[in-house]
Amino acid sequence: MSDGLQQPTTDALAVSDWAFMGAALAAARVGAEAGEVPVGAVLVQDDAIVSVAHNAPIGLQDPTAHAEVLVLRDAARQRGNYRLVGATVYVTAEPCVMCVGALAHARVRRVVFGCPEPKAGALGSVYDLTGQAVGTHRFAVTGGVRGDEAAAVLREFFRVRRGA
Repeated sequence: MSDGLQQPTTDALAVSDWAFMGAALAAARVGAEAGEVPVGAVLVQDDAIVSVAHNAPIGLQDPTAHAEVLVLRDAARQRGNYRLVGATVYVTAEPCVMCVGALAHARVRRVVFGCPEPKAGALGSVYDLTGQAVGTHRFAVTGGVRGDEAAAVLREFFRVRRGA
């Protein structure tokens, strides 16, 4: 387990990171169409997608309905266990403190994010919880996977929203 940000270590890992982040980006775009801030997440276990979600606090009237929390909830229900040992979560934007806590409590193995979140990011941008254990659990982190594309989705959403 890593204590900090890492880059993919093998070509195969980089290819799968790219592909799974593509699914998270697709979810983010669905969220944008629904009027939600376009952040998407995918939970992968045993090289298969288990759950896909986008931010939905407006639609669900739930301030905790971030994409990361929603994929954890869905995967935990499917698996019959809140501990998702061995899972990797792909998320288009750097998770916030709440989501980092949830990811650690779920015991995920790894978190891969697209773009940094300069206002609330908790894996290096505003806060750096990359080496912090929640209880006794830490997870590996890889940042910047398809980061330019993820940032562009967010920029376009806010550009349209502001009428620019």
